[in-house]
Amino acid sequence: MYRARWRTAGAALLVAGGLLATAPTHGAASPELAPRTPVQGFVPPPAGSYALPPIQRAPEGMVLDTNGRHQAFSRYTTGRVTLLSFMYTYCTDPIGCPLAYETMMTIRARLLARPELALAVRLVSLSFDPTHDDPTEMKRYAGKLADPGAVLRWHFLTTRSVAELKPMLDALGQDVSVELDDRGRPTRVLNHMLKLFLIDPRGRVREIYTTAYLLPEVMLNDIETLLLEPADR
Repeated sequence: MYRARWRTAGAALLVAGGLLATAPTHGAASPELAPRTPVQGFVPPPAGSYALPPIQRAPEGMVLDTNGRHQAFSRYTTGRVTLLSFMYTYCTDPIGCPLAYETMMTIRARLLARPELALAVRLVSLSFDPTHDDPTEMKRYAGKLADPGAVLRWHFLTTRSVAELKPMLDALGQDVSVELDDRGRPTRVLNHMLKLFLIDPRGRVREIYTTAYLLPEVMLNDIETLLLEPADR
């Protein structure tokens, strides 16, 4: 698992979030430069041969879509199996957001090869940095991946403010902090542990993947395992 220099993601994050608006920006990271996913050294159990007990409920909250519409977060965590990633558009850490992006792209391609699964799944990328990643920036970053007519929907979301985002991060145990320069000033570098959250159609988190476990074959089997469950489970 990846952990860079950590600071408390409590009140300090809210303060730093306000300062981020005046910090110098870097160019947006190119997702195409993402590293390869971890090597899988085992054969995963087949889908449906195991259970994924509920871990917790996905948090409530409000988000902005790429058209700037203020929506309930539950709109993106219920009704389908959801793979959720937190990210920011200018991240360049090779074992951070670009790795999550590559993993989700791999899963997207595999699911699109099985349309019956793709129709029951959604991908969600939610920005850590609403001070930079507004709906326009998220739409630019998403490009054609956010096509509303796609068989497999991929939603690129942000929030109105750090204050709106933070309760959702806290509820999911997703730490994030602003890296400081040598003079103690906030930079545009966000430190966070890479996590992807698998959420069932009832809005319950069923698996949490960290860097060492971003194995598409395993994740796809987990997705299919949830889709094989009875609807009332």
